Amino acid sequence: MNWDDLRFLVVIGREGSLAGAARCLKVDQTTVARRLRALENALATPLFERDEGRWRPTPVGIQVLARAARIEEDVAGLTRIAEAGRDTMTGTVRITSVGTLLANWLTPRLPGLFARHPGLGVELVASNANLNVARREADIALRLARPAEGDFLIRKVAEIGFAVYGPASGAVDGWVGYDDALAHTPEMRWLAERHGTAPMRLRTASMASLMCAVAAGIGQAILPCLVADPAPGLIRLSGAAPVLTRELWLLIHPDARQQPRVAAVADWLAERIAQDQPAFLGQPPHVAGPTAA
Repeated sequence: MNWDDLRFLVVIGREGSLAGAARCLKVDQTTVARRLRALENALATPLFERDEGRWRPTPVGIQVLARAARIEEDVAGLTRIAEAGRDTMTGTVRITSVGTLLANWLTPRLPGLFARHPGLGVELVASNANLNVARREADIALRLARPAEGDFLIRKVAEIGFAVYGPASGAVDGWVGYDDALAHTPEMRWLAERHGTAPMRLRTASMASLMCAVAAGIGQAILPCLVADPAPGLIRLSGAAPVLTRELWLLIHPDARQQPRVAAVADWLAERIAQDQPAFLGQPPHVAGPTAA
C-alpha cells in the first residue's frame, strides 16, 4: 500500500467528488481516480460508489476513512512538533474567519503585525465553514460560535454587537438578509422573530453583498457594528445599544500553539481585539436616523 494514497482517499471523502478532490489537491482528476483505484486494489475492496453524482463511501470505506483521517491528523501533528523545535519567527500563518472580518478589520491592521515580526507571512482563508485546524487547513480560526467538539485551545476574545442598518440616503421598506444556509444564525433568528412578515427583498450568503444592498437602498439589514458603523452609505437605525451580541472565539490546535510564529500571531490577534473591543461591541456607536420598527 502507498501511504500517500490515503491522503487522496480522505480528500475524496471530504469533497464527495473526484473533481472537488482534484481542485483541493492541485492535481488533475485522472490522477485522483488512479490513486483511488490503486488503494482499492491494494485493499482488495471498493471504498466508494457513485450515488446521484456523488462519491459515497462503502461500509468498508467509512471505516477506512475514519482511520485515514486520524493518520492525516497525526502526520500534521508530527510536522507541528518538528516546526515547534525550530525556534524561529519566520514562515506563514494561516488564519480563517468570515470574509468581512478578515477584509474590513484584520487586513488594515496587519502592518502592525509585520512591523513587530518582519519574518512572518499571513495567509487569510475567508470561509464560513469550520475549516479543520487539526488537519492544518488553518493554524488559527476566529469563529462566531464556540465549537461543540474538537481538540482545540479555545479562547473567547470578544463580543460582537449587531444593529439594524439602513441606507444613509433615506428610509426603505423591507429587509435584506442571509439565505437559507445561514438562517440558523442569531441575527437571522432575531429578524424572523421580530420582522418575520416583512418583505425580504434580497437573500445572500455574503455579508459584503448585504452591506452593498443596504447602501443601494434595497432594504434594511442586521449587521455587525464593527464593519457597518464605519461603512460609507450605511446608517444605524436601531439606537445606541446593539440589538444582540455574538461571541468571537479564537481557536488553535494544541500542537500549533507550540510553534513560535503561530503563538506570536495568536497573541497579537488577542491583543488587537482587546484594544478594539468597544468597536466590536458597537460602542461608541455611530447612530443617526429613526429607530427601526
